[in-house]
Amino acid sequence: MNADRMLVMPSFSLKAMSGHMPIRSSAVWSLTALTLMLGACAPAPAQVSPPVQSSTVPASVSFYPQETGLNWTYVPEGESTASAPYLLRTLGPTVFEGQTALAFQLTGRGADQTWYRLINSSGVRLLGFRKPGVTVTLSPAWTEAPAEGAWRVGLSWEGTTTARVSSDDGKVQSEGTLRYRYDVQDRRRVNTPGGSFDVWVITRQISGELGSLFPAAQQIWFAPFVGDVRTPEALLLTARNFASPAPTSTGGQP
Repeated sequence: MNADRMLVMPSFSLKAMSGHMPIRSSAVWSLTALTLMLGACAPAPAQVSPPVQSSTVPASVSFYPQETGLNWTYVPEGESTASAPYLLRTLGPTVFEGQTALAFQLTGRGADQTWYRLINSSGVRLLGFRKPGVTVTLSPAWTEAPAEGAWRVGLSWEGTTTARVSSDDGKVQSEGTLRYRYDVQDRRRVNTPGGSFDVWVITRQISGELGSLFPAAQQIWFAPFVGDVRTPEALLLTARNFASPAPTSTGGQP
């Protein structure tokens, strides 16, 4: 879960957004590019309802953590934990492009991005995301994670979606096809500032007409009942405000 895991040149020149930058650079780019590109646009979204927020930490969490009130902190891989963190929060249910969705907001270091997802036992699907002044919609929804019981080394999934980039006045800035592919490469124990976790190691590859909106290839570390330990933007988990259940046969990890 996925940043980001996943991102203003006034003309929306996509050729300048290379997917072959080093991991550290692509992380900073993915988190700030759209803000720089359309920073002059009005900040209020046109088709997004305010999420239902909560300050109470849930007593339990799902395989794909989604409960309102959860939060995670991250720093870019290789940086000290004393660095200013990014904060990821579950904001709760909202309506995005006419569909009920769950909102996840990442803030920090000038970044402000909200992802809108459909999450259930069959997996995680991304409907789109928003930065100040710009909204990106994906049709059909992009599959970010498989059914809970499907995880195994060697698993892969892929798909094609149409991405539409719109400013808050409703004008379409750009539209094109995206192709994505995920490959589960390994299951291993990793140590991060946020703890020690058994993670699934996934490689994500993106291509297509608007593929340069994202890093071309990034590695994700996902832990059930925890979330992304390493995001597609190369951010490492440093802390969270919730505990996970004891390990289970499906791969749950505290």
